[in-house]
Amino acid sequence: MSLPGLEAPPGDAWSDVVGQQGAVAMLRHAAQGDTPHAWLFVGPHGSGKRAAARAFAGDLLAAEALAAGDEESAARSRALARGEQHPDLVIVDREGASISVGQADEIIRRASRSAIEGSRKVLLLDEFHLVKDAGPKLLKTIEEPPEGTYFVVLADELPPELVTIASRCVRVDFDALTAPLIAERLVDEGVDPARAGEVAAFAGGDLDRARLLAADERLALRLAAWRDLPRRLNGSGSAAATGIAELRAAIDDAEAPLKARHATEVEELNERIERYGQRGSGARQLEERHRRESRRLRTDELRMGLGALAATYRDEMAVAADPTGAIGALEAIQETAERIEFNPNEELQLIALAIRLPSLN
Repeated sequence: MSLPGLEAPPGDAWSDVVGQQGAVAMLRHAAQGDTPHAWLFVGPHGSGKRAAARAFAGDLLAAEALAAGDEESAARSRALARGEQHPDLVIVDREGASISVGQADEIIRRASRSAIEGSRKVLLLDEFHLVKDAGPKLLKTIEEPPEGTYFVVLADELPPELVTIASRCVRVDFDALTAPLIAERLVDEGVDPARAGEVAAFAGGDLDRARLLAADERLALRLAAWRDLPRRLNGSGSAAATGIAELRAAIDDAEAPLKARHATEVEELNERIERYGQRGSGARQLEERHRRESRRLRTDELRMGLGALAATYRDEMAVAADPTGAIGALEAIQETAERIEFNPNEELQLIALAIRLPSLN
């Protein structure tokens, strides 16, 4: 049974997961039986881990209603979990550079609470490759949670801090999405095939980013602006600052499709609250997720732009009589790319980079 206003896009929640047939088959089967209480999904950002976690949580939370023959309640549970709005699906996203000890205390506290609507609850812990010093505090709770409590831990990789927790979990690996897989899904969603192939190549294996780029008519202009930056530099700070200001303004424009999606999600949340009267609106969690997504978009844009900038100097290196300057530029670009995600002052970093870059006038 479908519930109008809850499904988006059409299909069940598992249809949101692209190119992970083995993982999906395993999880769908596991949710039907005596399911282990702790799971670890490992794979790069954009591979579909979180979509799979939502679908898996929906199946777990729907099981009680299905056992009672209540298809409508089961469909509701799955739909709310798909939208990350089920009261018994607890989403934990990092609040700083890593998962803090304070967040670990909050996870333990929330794990100890009884489920709100049934006998089960699911704690979805995202980006736990950044668990750092908080890992040991969580070990006992994940290893021996209260009855009916399930943990789904998501990580881009398996650092040493996560190894002990991983040993208590059933591990499921997610492969990076290839550009052809992303392009195929975009075409299925109505994107022109040529456009789908173009944006998939710049999406970095992230389907959500590919969707944003597909709706972004200024992508080609931004890439051209990054590629042309070396031809606008003259060694002065003013030229560097002007060029970087224009590039950052273009990134601001690139946020428009994401902001539009965020506005739609807020409207959908308000509709669910009004229609189903769910306990806990989830408004704060949605606002926090929107902030993280905006920051990730900027980081992705900067990486894409720096890649286009590097391509200009690689082309120069191939034809220059003396490639020393181009080699130095590539090294400076790589250093900036490594720092940009962890240093929030992107303007100063980019201006410093532009001053170091040789002009190609």
